[in-house]
Amino acid sequence: MNKMNQSTITEFILLGFGNHHNSKILVFTLCLIVHIMALKANALVILLVGVTKSLHSPMYFFLSQLSLSEILFTSNIVPSMLWLILKERGKVSIARCLSQFYLLGVPTIAQCLLLGAMSFDRYVAICRPLHYATIMTFTHQLQMVTFCWLFGFSLALCVYILLSKLTFCGPNTINHFYCDVAPLLKLSCSSTSYIELVTAVLTFPILLSPFMFIIVTYISIIRAILKISSSTGRHKAFSTCSSHLIIVCMYYGTLSSIYIFPPRENSINLNKGLSVLYTLVTPLLNPLIYSLRNQDIRGAIFKHIQYLRL
Repeated sequence: MNKMNQSTITEFILLGFGNHHNSKILVFTLCLIVHIMALKANALVILLVGVTKSLHSPMYFFLSQLSLSEILFTSNIVPSMLWLILKERGKVSIARCLSQFYLLGVPTIAQCLLLGAMSFDRYVAICRPLHYATIMTFTHQLQMVTFCWLFGFSLALCVYILLSKLTFCGPNTINHFYCDVAPLLKLSCSSTSYIELVTAVLTFPILLSPFMFIIVTYISIIRAILKISSSTGRHKAFSTCSSHLIIVCMYYGTLSSIYIFPPRENSINLNKGLSVLYTLVTPLLNPLIYSLRNQDIRGAIFKHIQYLRL
């Protein structure tokens, strides 16, 4: 009987944002514009870091990897979201739904670790400046970035394998615009207690440990900055960290609101709104924050614009 029920459920129905006949074209257009801008902004950061010698430093190398993770993340979620806005609801196969979750998990985990790596880079630069060149070698940078991505691929794969063993007997409706672990567990008709335990043990430390590491490193950074005698030196040191801190607050603020302290079921619209902020707006704001607040990136942009004009 269990096998028969499993064979009857081959796809899920994503409800998206519901029926908005009068405004769906406007919403679709706005989301598409923001998505294109986010892709272009992150691609520009990667390109600038790659071709500009003055940006060949650990901080910008990690920033380019963060932009790469944003491109992978938003490219996985936003196209299906745009499709659902037009169709108002849509069907997705179980295999595709699980694949979407996997491609959601990889950059999410990598981003958490990359933000931790960026805070370590700022810690060494400010607290141990004389050892910066020997600690933050290019080999060390590659090892850190490789670890971030491999850990993201491996951990997401573990959860993916566990989810693929679930059976789904109905209902098959997901009141969201993408597939995530919580609705999949809720719709399963097999026991999910083991998967919930493993997922919590694997993912919560990955989400919280980098954040705690960032807090500890910035306590040391702030102490070191306050010991700088000149106000100009303190301002310069703070300016090198402010963009990273803003992104950390934005990223973990939305991430914790969705996964660590999610809204109640009767606040599903709030959850969708936070998810839109996380998947659409944040990938655009991250490169803009670094571009607008960073003199090196602004200088590289103006330099290449002048070169193209010539």
